[in-house]
Amino acid sequence: MAAPPPVMSLRGATASLGARTVLRGVDLSLGPGEAVALLGANGSGKSTAIRAVIGQVPLTGGELELFGTPFARFRDWRRIGYVPQRTTAAAGVPATVREVVSSGRLARTKLRPLGRADKAAVTHALEVVGLADRARDSVNALSGGQHQRVLIARALAGEPDLLIMDEPLAGVDLRAQDVLAEALREQVSRGTAVLLVLHEAGPLAPLIDRAVLLRDGRAEDVADPGRLHDLACHPHDAHDAGAAAAAIQSGLTVSEADPGTHV
Repeated sequence: MAAPPPVMSLRGATASLGARTVLRGVDLSLGPGEAVALLGANGSGKSTAIRAVIGQVPLTGGELELFGTPFARFRDWRRIGYVPQRTTAAAGVPATVREVVSSGRLARTKLRPLGRADKAAVTHALEVVGLADRARDSVNALSGGQHQRVLIARALAGEPDLLIMDEPLAGVDLRAQDVLAEALREQVSRGTAVLLVLHEAGPLAPLIDRAVLLRDGRAEDVADPGRLHDLACHPHDAHDAGAAAAAIQSGLTVSEADPGTHV
């Protein structure tokens, strides 16, 4: 039996923001049920790479395929969930937590009323991120970390086959990070592919199968998992792989592993 095609595949991808070339021949692929961390310093092209995958930044060269289909012909967007960098869940629009999370089903329902399966998916997503008790509350009453959890629940409610998250741990407290780690563990166990932009691995470290380092717009596979934590915070200087391995095994954040480190 032939192996399934990659869930996502970038080959020789180039992209620009204005006059600046950001991606310079990036190769990046992701298989079913695989969790890949995209690492690199600020300005290395991490967010541009994932925005290219969802079509927000057009490629100027190279190829992108989603589920074996060239990007220009891909239409099955319900299979992809996206959580952007930390933002507010409703931008001041009056809406309840459940209403925002329910919007994650729109690509599947094609604007028809939510059915039983849709409502069950929304309820499950709220439970996974620990916000079931806030379902009727206005999103404007939530903290910043809770807003992030609402956005994650919205993506999970769509039951995607590819989940893309841009710095999901930013501004999220340690308890919420543990909740997120458990949510992603469940997704990966169901065969969902997960692509994460990270600055810190934290409790997500045990979930990550492979890391890719972006440096000056080019991608480099990280063969040694022990380098993950160090590269997330020192992408240009992995000076102590042994200490990094110890840190990742204990689930330490950057500040815990090295109080003098600044990312």
